[in-house]
Parts: sequence; structure tokens; C-alpha cells
Amino acid sequence: MANSAQARKRARQSAKQRLHNMALRSAYRTAVKKVQKAIEAGDKGAAQALFQTSMSVIDRIADKKIVHKNKAARHKSRLSAAIKAMA
Repeated sequence: MANSAQARKRARQSAKQRLHNMALRSAYRTAVKKVQKAIEAGDKGAAQALFQTSMSVIDRIADKKIVHKNKAARHKSRLSAAIKAMA
């Protein structure tokens, strides 16, 4: 338990920031899953449209260091390759 005023404030800030980061990470995962679902459904047009909107979400969250930039790049690359591979 935090004993000083500074430590109590830091604990409050950390808890608040953790909730914010969790919400951003959830939005990241949702964006990726939406594109994956469109790919599995075989709808190339919808997949491309969702991919365009998801890219900005993925980049924004990677810029804030919620997820590592290489992980974001890997997801974008794999989603893009999956869309291109569609008939």
C-alpha cells in the first residue's frame, strides 16, 4: 500500500492509465478481428474498406506504444496479404 502522498497519487494515476490502455488495446483487437471476419466471409470489398479504417487505428495505438510497432506492422502485413490472396 502506498504510504506517501506522492505514492498514493501515482497509484491513482497508474490505475486510471491502465484502464485507458486496456480500452485502446481492446479497440486494436476489435479492429483486427473485424478485418479477419470480413476475410473469412470472402467479402473482398468489405475487407479492403475495413482494412483502410483499421490501419489508422492500428497505427495510432502503436504510436502511443500500447502495442509494439513491430506487432502492429506484422498484423497490417498479414491482413494485407490475406486480402490480396482473396480470389
